Amino acid sequence: MVADLAFRNHADLAEGRLTDVRKAVVNAAALAQAAEEIALGPELLLGKGEAAAGGRAKPSILSDALEAVVGAVYVDGGAAAAHDLVARLVGHRVVEAASGTGGLDHKTALQELAARLFDAAPVYRLAEDGPDHAKTFYARVSVAGREWGSGMGRSKKHAEQEAAREACERLRDSEAVGHA
Repeated sequence: MVADLAFRNHADLAEGRLTDVRKAVVNAAALAQAAEEIALGPELLLGKGEAAAGGRAKPSILSDALEAVVGAVYVDGGAAAAHDLVARLVGHRVVEAASGTGGLDHKTALQELAARLFDAAPVYRLAEDGPDHAKTFYARVSVAGREWGSGMGRSKKHAEQEAAREACERLRDSEAVGHA
């Protein structure tokens, strides 16, 4: 359904770019964010252990739950109803990805930006805090020996993505004023 949305609304994009748009929207992190936007987590019925372990905020559970909701709408209301739901939930992400602001995950975007500006790769440092069932991860990212971003999240990947997002913003701002 996301591929259909991307193609119908951005038919001018090359096939590979349409694939990038779909991948930017249909991944666990993006789907979990969409689930958070509609407050799906508090509505989930979980076992005691998973609930105690913060399952209502876990990206993997949220993304799976959102896919299940879309599937239920498809079974109950048909393809058109499911398509409408997907368009409402992630349509704005398709537009962002197609416009170039969200087509790549933040780590990939940072890697390309760092290579272009510094001919260097980003370096991530990770730390963690909390009990095993409710860890918080912290990431810092440096390029060419200078720290450009930091982030935190419930997974290492999410923390790194947040750090990369911040680094991209700061590098683009710095590049705009000629200080990269």
